[in-house]
Amino acid sequence: MNEPVVLIPGFMADARAFMPQIVGLGQTRPVILLAPSLSDTVEKVAIEAAAALPARFAVIGHGLGGNVAIELFRRRPDAVSRIALIATDPLPEPPQLAAAQEALLVAAKTGHMADCIAQMLPEAALFDAPWRGEVLALVQDMAATLGPDQFQRQIRALQRRPDQQKTLRKANVPALILAGEADTVVPRRRAEFLAGMMPQGCLEVIPEAGHLPQLEQPETVTRALETFLSGRLPTLLLC
Repeated sequence: MNEPVVLIPGFMADARAFMPQIVGLGQTRPVILLAPSLSDTVEKVAIEAAAALPARFAVIGHGLGGNVAIELFRRRPDAVSRIALIATDPLPEPPQLAAAQEALLVAAKTGHMADCIAQMLPEAALFDAPWRGEVLALVQDMAATLGPDQFQRQIRALQRRPDQQKTLRKANVPALILAGEADTVVPRRRAEFLAGMMPQGCLEVIPEAGHLPQLEQPETVTRALETFLSGRLPTLLLC
């Protein structure tokens, strides 16, 4: 049996954000899903998770989950065999964006969660495919399930996330960076920056996908991840 893989969903997401990959990757290896935390910083989430994870594992994170994956590596570098980051920004939240999010915290607590999620993930952040509406509906349902208290915790984690450039430049493990070609939340240039920082970083751009490539193009993403986890590299990587 292959070593376990840890999946860490992104902002206001649960297991459904990785369901195609749970099914696909789970056929060949143990899959561990990190559930949403009650903590409000990336560091605290990683500390909680690190104590419960096995001695050796691969880790895959999306968005905010990717920031947690990086922090896990920082805290347990000998435990992480390889890391895949999907639509992940390794830099701190810009102050002007963090300030604008304060209004969303108030709105979410007063019954406007759907509007807040639509602002955090606008329709234009996904590729204009026939199934875009279905993916956005799932995003809204996951957020409604997690609720406004979790929204506040995760906004705070986004706002306070650390600058991980130093960690990434020393992260000499196989690293796969996946980016949707139409992502406007974490655009391709930021993914290229992330891949370029890591000694073994490789970038794969997913066609006809935006900020949620694992749901927009699940077969392509699952295939790329399975290839990467098996110790090989997909054929179209920019390394």
